[in-house]
Amino acid sequence: MKVSYEKIQPDEGSSFKVLHLKEGTDRFFWHYHPEYEIVCVRGGQGQRHVGSHISQFEDGDLVFIGPELPHSGFGHHAVGEHEEIVIQLPIHFLGESFMLSPELSDVRRLFERSQQGILFHGQTKKAVTEKLRRLVKLTHFERLLALLQVFQLLAKSNEFTLLNSSETRFEFGHKDEQRINRIYEYVEQNYRKPVNLHEVATEVAHLTIPAFCNYFKKIMHLTFTEFVNQYRIGLACKLLATPIPIADICYDTGFNNLSHFNK
Repeated sequence: MKVSYEKIQPDEGSSFKVLHLKEGTDRFFWHYHPEYEIVCVRGGQGQRHVGSHISQFEDGDLVFIGPELPHSGFGHHAVGEHEEIVIQLPIHFLGESFMLSPELSDVRRLFERSQQGILFHGQTKKAVTEKLRRLVKLTHFERLLALLQVFQLLAKSNEFTLLNSSETRFEFGHKDEQRINRIYEYVEQNYRKPVNLHEVATEVAHLTIPAFCNYFKKIMHLTFTEFVNQYRIGLACKLLATPIPIADICYDTGFNNLSHFNK
């Protein structure tokens, strides 16, 4: 799992960046950046990985991600037609004092909560998805006005779930990138086998087992075993949407006991 620092430049003539992506990818791109990010997936299924939260989404997704919160691309393991609208916002994209305006008190709290990653659902997801669909076709000035309306909708909504604990802090440095990338590649290649801590610690991470366990828990806020199980569950959720028998899915994703898999 490579933790890459993504450098983001606003669109020319704009204070923020808008991306309109129309295809998924099998490549896991785990990255972080100092910008806020709204990710809207229109329909389809895929994997959601924000901080230490790993899960599957269906019928689209709408997530608000705060600065420096690591996350994967939402097109990873996407099923069906994939369309993604991403808004990337520098911390002071409208000036340092703009968010201090009394009219934006609710929006300011929204941005503070985004440090945990916010998942929106229900009518909020539906309404904001439609606004973002229209936003990509607007002029720069019209996009700004539409974005402020999106902020207000999200800020006033009660239809949300926080994806990480408020106490969780993620600490990454570029020196960790190669090691984490090797560990993730190991999981991708070996998730069908029983977890082998000695192998991944000594041969992949080049650490002792205790040092590896402490290192991985510090970086991911999960034990290595928990991470492997969440990875397996994510793949299983994807396969459950296919005609493959449940017993086959169990063994194909590394769960060698059907009753344990069902739990």
